[in-house]
Amino acid sequence: MRGVIWPRNKEATAREARMLAGKRVLLIIGGGVAAFKALTLIRLLRASGASVVPVITRAGQEFVTPLSASALAAEKVYTDLFDLTEEAEMGHIELSRDADLVVVAPATADLLAKMANGLANDLASTILMATDKRVLMAPAMNVRMWDHPATRRNVARLKDDGVIFAGPTEGAMACGEFGPGRMVEPDEIAAAVEAALVDGPLKGRHVLVTSGPTHEPIDPVRYIANRSSGAQGTAIAAALAGLGASVTFVTGPAEVPPPDGVTVVRVDTAREMLAAVEAALPADAAVFAAAVADWRVASAASSKMKKDGTGNPPVLEFAENPDILATVGGMETGRPRLVVGFAAETDDVIANASAKLTRKRCDWIVANDVRPETGIMGGSENAVHLVRADGVEDWPRMSKRDVARKLAARIAEALAGEAGA
Repeated sequence: MRGVIWPRNKEATAREARMLAGKRVLLIIGGGVAAFKALTLIRLLRASGASVVPVITRAGQEFVTPLSASALAAEKVYTDLFDLTEEAEMGHIELSRDADLVVVAPATADLLAKMANGLANDLASTILMATDKRVLMAPAMNVRMWDHPATRRNVARLKDDGVIFAGPTEGAMACGEFGPGRMVEPDEIAAAVEAALVDGPLKGRHVLVTSGPTHEPIDPVRYIANRSSGAQGTAIAAALAGLGASVTFVTGPAEVPPPDGVTVVRVDTAREMLAAVEAALPADAAVFAAAVADWRVASAASSKMKKDGTGNPPVLEFAENPDILATVGGMETGRPRLVVGFAAETDDVIANASAKLTRKRCDWIVANDVRPETGIMGGSENAVHLVRADGVEDWPRMSKRDVARKLAARIAEALAGEAGA
């Protein structure tokens, strides 16, 4: 059955669209190039039903204007601690207490340092000191500033204090450098806000996600691997956490950093990944997005293998790696209610994925075409088919983040009994 689309619950979809109805978000906009993204964030939060009150630092006003923020928020914008009218009524206290959540985006190194060290010399930092509500920060700064020991100490202290973090991620920066420190996109921040303010449909559920490649050693400096970046698995873990799930994220040596708000277990080899998966069970659902190597060198060399001058390459004997998906899918006891596998195929995508569904004894297969010309393996987009025993759901090409959100929503429906596994 090709092209079967399972109906969505229209009332549930409408609730999701207004899931922040009645919530009040105080948005502090720091001074950085990423400040322009805060305007999109205002729009997204309001579309979810929240009211947004913007506070813009003096530096932030160099990048966005109070007028533009006010127009999008339909609220007064606050900029000055010493506004006589407001401070006569202790305005900064009112602002800090009226909100359901305080969001700082972009959260500059300066704002992180001020909050971590209890400094309060302007409206933004005074609000952060005076609030009794949860604080969510979306850092944005140069990679060297993010990696500086002082910033790392400040972030660790803030996390210990219960501050929520969204990002940062890696990427190109306005300064021309590349690395961690780039603010995550507004939709990711909006998802983090929803996770902080709403009991999602997966609250109380434990979901296991595997991600990234595995590295199978040949000798101490060489290994067998593949081109998986780990981006899709990371996005899935983030989306599930955003719906309230407790996520155990078992990741191989991926290019992308793991998401916030999940329990991270790092592994290198397929055998290590299987052990980590078994240790993480039981789980309500398990999503096996990792690109696990099928084979390993039977006996990896203990020292670097060198040329012997004969021109003859070394002979490597291979052994089959454990099949993690089949192991979990075939469990007699302790099997997750929903087991989701991935099939990266270059030929006969649907046929091969359907055969894998049966062979691995899993419930769903997310199949994608990874021929080199698609640019999917290691890229930012994906085009998948959700293969189930009762049909195939074809999804259009979209960002890996959107694929993750769609899959997470399907998982939530299945575990709730809305669309049976």
